Amino acid sequence: MLADGRGIPADGQAVTRRFSAGHLPGLVESDVRRQVLSFGAGAGRVEVDVPVLDPAQMTLLAKQVRAAARARLATLDVSRIITIIDTAIARLLDPSDPHRRELDALLPVVTGYDAEMIGLSLTSFLKTFRAPQLHRFVAEDFPNPKVLDEFQPAVKGGAMRAIGPALLVHSWAGNVPALPLWSLVCGLLVKSGNIGKLPSAEPVFATVFARLLAEVHPPLAECLAVVWWKGGPTNEANATKNTSEGGEGSEGGGRRDSDAATALYAQADVVLAYGSNDTLAQVRAMVPITTRFLPFGHKIGFALIGKSALDAERAPATARLAAKDVVRYDQQGCYSPHVLYVERGGRVAPRDFVQYLAAELASLEHRFPRRALMIEDAIAVAGWQQASELRAIADTGSEQIGDRNATWSVAYADAPFPLTPTAANRTLQVIAVDRLDDVVDQIASSARFLQTVGVAVDAPALYPLAERLAAAGVTRLAAIGSMTSPEAGWHHDGRFNLLDLVRMVEIELSAERMSDRLATYAEEDPA
Repeated sequence: MLADGRGIPADGQAVTRRFSAGHLPGLVESDVRRQVLSFGAGAGRVEVDVPVLDPAQMTLLAKQVRAAARARLATLDVSRIITIIDTAIARLLDPSDPHRRELDALLPVVTGYDAEMIGLSLTSFLKTFRAPQLHRFVAEDFPNPKVLDEFQPAVKGGAMRAIGPALLVHSWAGNVPALPLWSLVCGLLVKSGNIGKLPSAEPVFATVFARLLAEVHPPLAECLAVVWWKGGPTNEANATKNTSEGGEGSEGGGRRDSDAATALYAQADVVLAYGSNDTLAQVRAMVPITTRFLPFGHKIGFALIGKSALDAERAPATARLAAKDVVRYDQQGCYSPHVLYVERGGRVAPRDFVQYLAAELASLEHRFPRRALMIEDAIAVAGWQQASELRAIADTGSEQIGDRNATWSVAYADAPFPLTPTAANRTLQVIAVDRLDDVVDQIASSARFLQTVGVAVDAPALYPLAERLAAAGVTRLAAIGSMTSPEAGWHHDGRFNLLDLVRMVEIELSAERMSDRLATYAEEDPA
């Protein structure tokens, strides 16, 4: 029995933990082949058993989830579903709850992120899924949420009803812990049967949440499933695979995984996928042309700091907030900042602001140490640092700040250049500009990759700046320090979360009038 919820028994000796991932209602566990993904190192490692289904099992699971959702989930009104989700979230917000303790124990080892960072970030994230926030979330897409329950009067006449997909398949990314919660909640709110594909980089959270939901409301147990198969290389970065059980490293394993994925996608009404553009291309190739495909791919975030935020009092506070956005999950989220544009003309010059920023990053490293980098990530960081150093040599207006051995690095440039991502993992580019409006021209070529912009500007500047950024392709403006904490109901990549999933069914006014004429109470038409 573990004493402190972190995999450390009472005598202080670390142990190897085993975790069985997946949620497979209706399948016989003994018939399911398992593969081991290993995380961490030494005696404190975690070994996660993931299910490896064949195409027949995947097809059977899809049909069972679809039927169960139609019989059980579709009969609940949306307010009841929100109450169920809220109850589960309340459990996860309780540090003494066994499911929360399990997450607190496993996620730091599985993801490599600092335990305190995960604890604080997870709590903040979960708060956006409480009942009040979920009601706002639904109202954002449906002014009359009852349209999800039954036909409701339409403004133009007649009535309309929103119907979710009978089977919604999710392909999740593992770059940020608990990311699956967002799309899974969306699927539940539109009353779909849900099957999610676990990312190899983080196969824990979705499993725990599925089991918790089944515990909170047992009829939901068969309305969702959590599966796994080998994904693209970008999804496998943090896991070391054990291939002794005929898994992805063995001959034919990749083909079997592809066949199982194809079998599942063939059953789906809608497929929702997260990941790199390469991963999304692989998924798109397996999804039938008649199935709706909703991809969420690579984005680059940046921030704009106006001169009004750059005086002796505000500059250090602004730097602290910017550093928080950089450090949270080491810039792995699509909303994390890679570039900061700092406006000249404030009492604190952009180059001096960089010093505040460097101090904050160094300070946060003591509290939230950066996770150990995979070889390819370390190479990318070293390459980015070298390029920044070469730029500093060639241009006296540029500067590389931070020791090569430090876990953070900031590059400063006095002259603008096109928006480009850094190597992430706490690498940041700061660019001085005369006016924040000038940034719009610099980001024009990156329109397809724009999403979140952090802002620290005064009130007169906010809306004019927002208009220009919106025209350039930006879909979300957030305060510096809040870039990595989207509000409940935000429009991911500028799209509707729930409306994109449903189909609208209309009863036209002509049908109502016809039914009136044919009713027993109708008077005979004298004509």
